[in-house]
Amino acid sequence: MTVRQVQAPEAAPEWARWLEEIGFIVGERVMLMARGLPGGDPLVVRIGQSTFALRRAEAACVRVAPLDHARLEKRNA
Repeated sequence: MTVRQVQAPEAAPEWARWLEEIGFIVGERVMLMARGLPGGDPLVVRIGQSTFALRRAEAACVRVAPLDHARLEKRNA
């Protein structure tokens, strides 16, 4: 998957800036690695070469899109 958009809730506008600072920028590849138990919180996500544990509320700020394999192959060629 790739990051499509980062948008924080009105109650916590600093979350968007923080997520972007740690690597959640549009177009970057992201992978869900694991979910915590019980309830699936936190989520363990990998972005670039870094792995982070995000609370569900923080992760909800990140919109993703399926990875475009054709575009990725073209970029790596």
